[in-house]
Amino acid sequence: MASILVLTSTPSEQVLAALELLSHQVRQIPAEPAQLVSAPESDIVIVDGRTNLAGAKSLCRLLRTTGQESPLILVVSEGGMSAVSGEWRIDDVLLADAGPAETDARIRLAIDRAAVTAEPTRVQASGVSIDEQSYSAKLRGKPLDLTYKEFQLLHFLATHPSRVFTREQLLSEVWGYDYFGGTRTVDVHVRRLRAKLGDQEQIIGTVRNVGYRFNVYDDEQIAAAER
Repeated sequence: MASILVLTSTPSEQVLAALELLSHQVRQIPAEPAQLVSAPESDIVIVDGRTNLAGAKSLCRLLRTTGQESPLILVVSEGGMSAVSGEWRIDDVLLADAGPAETDARIRLAIDRAAVTAEPTRVQASGVSIDEQSYSAKLRGKPLDLTYKEFQLLHFLATHPSRVFTREQLLSEVWGYDYFGGTRTVDVHVRRLRAKLGDQEQIIGTVRNVGYRFNVYDDEQIAAAER
């Protein structure tokens, strides 16, 4: 039996009828900031996208940006399926009229997948070591004093080594879909991050007229750069 939190703009309506026929613990609350702050922990978060796809997409991305780790399942109508993509950052999608067997199976699979990936991992590349559990990073064994956003930026780039990202992509992935600041904030954070990397600032590379990437170096190349 799983604990399920349902977020909807119409809390008086039933979002997923199949849940009434299952034994899971279900709590349905309004998808409002004040409610989200005090929302209880749950094994699964279900987001209602039946009538407001744009709002549901923003909510899903906001939940991920603010650290929501529980699997996200989106509920949509048949017509809403065509709008769903990886940009939503959800784990699965269900039609509002899905039956109890399908609903239960998708809930179990989402929880099982989350359990497999829940163990914290350590990212290591180019002399940088990132601990996802403690939100800390080191450069050749020395701790880096990073702000949360600097850590997120370094983590995102390091987990996509050598791949070039535009400022717009970084703004979307690190700051979130709903961030209204300009792309200049990306340049500012890259500059601050490079300053903290010191003589290894070249780890964050610039691709002229495109964006930034995490450069991958072996130990010999790093040692040579230090000389």
